[in-house]
Amino acid sequence: MISIIIPTLNEAKIIESTLRTLAATLTLPHEVIVSDGGSSDQTVELATRYANTIVVFSGEGRQTIGEGRNDGAKAAAGDFLVFLDADCVIPEPDRFFTQALAYFKRNPGLAGLTAYLRVFPADETLGDKLVSGIANLGLRVANNILKRGVSFGEFQMIRREAFARLGGFRGDLIAFEDADMFRRLSRIGRTMIAPNLRVLHSGRRGHQVGHPQLIAMWLVNMVFVAIRGRPFSKEWKPIR
Repeated sequence: MISIIIPTLNEAKIIESTLRTLAATLTLPHEVIVSDGGSSDQTVELATRYANTIVVFSGEGRQTIGEGRNDGAKAAAGDFLVFLDADCVIPEPDRFFTQALAYFKRNPGLAGLTAYLRVFPADETLGDKLVSGIANLGLRVANNILKRGVSFGEFQMIRREAFARLGGFRGDLIAFEDADMFRRLSRIGRTMIAPNLRVLHSGRRGHQVGHPQLIAMWLVNMVFVAIRGRPFSKEWKPIR
């Protein structure tokens, strides 16, 4: 079974469309888990209509996205953990996951799989196309050729036993916990990006802060995590 884990924090504007797509079109054995970081809007109420399980953070302070993903994984029963951002849509999910599972079946050493990302066509700008193309190519070279795990957090599919072996995401990382996960996965198995699998997302952070600033933030955090084990960013502000 596939466990789809979606971390949320005040995602009422978009979470229903994401969950509705899965509920209406995914027939393979699966469960949907929404791990909420303490939303003050209607996120939990909307998610309850579609998700199998809702996990709500009740600790002090602000939950990191890594902690949210880990909390969702604790409630999961599937052999494969799929971490999906709240603003992402998987077109034709039955076909998508049938092909994704085939990659894992053909390669028992495959620990983590990611997919090509593209902004929703209705919202996609020329800048989005350029950035997505370069990013997807970079992930393909890193994972599939150089055997160095790296991935964005919009979509990650991980074998449960590999996730457990690593102890999940680093909850102490404010940013870059997604790339860190694939880096660690590539040390105990294979990671790859599947060029034939596409995940659509809103591109909202790039649209909000601008692609140059977003790329700069990502590169600086990557260097800091690689050298110091901690990201440069002290806060990863939520999208409004």
